[in-house]
Amino acid sequence: MPEEMVVLVNENDEKIGLMPKQEAHEKALLHRAFSVFVFNDKNELMLQQRAFDKYHSPGLWTNTCCSHQRDGESNIEAGKRRLQEEMGFVTGLKETISFIYKAPFDNGLTEHEFDHILTGHFNGVPILNPEEVANWKWMTISDIKKDIVLNPQSYTAWFKIIFDKYQEHI
Repeated sequence: MPEEMVVLVNENDEKIGLMPKQEAHEKALLHRAFSVFVFNDKNELMLQQRAFDKYHSPGLWTNTCCSHQRDGESNIEAGKRRLQEEMGFVTGLKETISFIYKAPFDNGLTEHEFDHILTGHFNGVPILNPEEVANWKWMTISDIKKDIVLNPQSYTAWFKIIFDKYQEHI
């Protein structure tokens, strides 16, 4: 299977090229990404624990799903595709805000992303893809905020940034 390509962008989210995902992370180049936040009727957020063999942030808790848009794919199309691939369900999504972050990892890779935050609603039970997701749970926003303070090492870099700076938009 050919390596996944990411869309390289400038600081205005304008496409400037394509690059293999691994290379973009090795070179810390800015690329387009999205983070999906799915809530239930109790206003709890569905969290996923990343699979333990992921190439970065293995075993860490994060938002419902996240990934990279394919060339020509809208943010919503990408979010729905990846939600199905990782969590085994699809729901309506809406775009909220976007922001740029940069997070280096211990393995020498760096996430430098123009991240689009998408939100949705779902009350069911996901059907996890074990290659992507180790576990899942529902948590209230207040419980997540408390747990990030107590156990910051248990959460992904982008999730902590979103909770620190952009939580009111999810």
